[in-house]
Amino acid sequence: MAPERFITSELNAREEVFDSTLRPQCFEHFPGQDRVKERLQIVVQAAKERQEAMGHLLLCGPPGLGKTTLAHIIATARGAAIKATSGPVIEKPGDLAGLLTGLEEGDVLFIDEIHRLPVAIEEYLYSAMEDFVIDIMLEQGVGARSVRLNIPRFTLIGATTRQGKLSSPLRSRFGMSCRLDYYSVADLETILSRSAGILGITAAPPGIHEVARRSRGTPRIANNLIRWVRDFAQVRGHAGITGEVADQALKLLDIDTDGLDEMDNRILEAILFKFGGRAVGIKSLAVAVGEEEDTIEDVYEPYLIQEGYLIRTPQGRMATDKAARRFGVAATHLPPQRGQQPDLF
Repeated sequence: MAPERFITSELNAREEVFDSTLRPQCFEHFPGQDRVKERLQIVVQAAKERQEAMGHLLLCGPPGLGKTTLAHIIATARGAAIKATSGPVIEKPGDLAGLLTGLEEGDVLFIDEIHRLPVAIEEYLYSAMEDFVIDIMLEQGVGARSVRLNIPRFTLIGATTRQGKLSSPLRSRFGMSCRLDYYSVADLETILSRSAGILGITAAPPGIHEVARRSRGTPRIANNLIRWVRDFAQVRGHAGITGEVADQALKLLDIDTDGLDEMDNRILEAILFKFGGRAVGIKSLAVAVGEEEDTIEDVYEPYLIQEGYLIRTPQGRMATDKAARRFGVAATHLPPQRGQQPDLF
């Protein structure tokens, strides 16, 4: 069976250790997502009381909201070992068989970006998730034969940023689907206060608040920004992170007071000025701003839509009146939007 393949380096190892120190290790230290946490705690507690493996779980939502962290918290709370991999890494049935046969009873297999699994691998997962067996084809042609492998009862936790890309048969085999939403400013302040304590950063509440409200509702972005503001304060000779220092540091990154960065503004400006406010297809928009289509859809659009700057219509992407006011464009100069329902899915 093919061994697991990972690309490692000294820099990657240092970053993983550094990031792991900021990740909560239990539900109590994981702020926000209260409804999702309550459901997951019930699932974990029930499985512990019955002394059996949990049902399969699907975690979905935009990048950076804590899907990987939650998967590790779930495994820790259940008292189970966790083996983590990602969809693109599993290329052949033998790779999947190696992962599954290496599990113990009740273990957790975490597959990040599960929507990027090859179709052939998905089909092998069906029997593994339902019947805890996997059929491997040996050889080819007239001599081909199938070998059935029994695997321990395990829990599959899948994480995806694009739930719609999952096939219906695979999606239906998860017992519970939990969607993570963007965090409130208050929750991000709690996360940043904890991170600042771990990293030894001196930060006043106004400084924490300034970073939190400009972090796009995403903990990963918030933690990255607090590191940048720390570096800025150190180099510029500031004793700590105040509201003014945070504002200066974030402006240097072209992150404005609404939390929009350079690419957000370029997307909106392209629609308003290059295309005259008309509906724009994703391919044309990607060419206009010099960014990949998937990156626009997965990274930038969700926040712009949630904040009311952008809508999706059957004709394409359109800027809203709020975006027009932001750039000083009269709303009356935009094409009419009434009657066009935003396509948010």
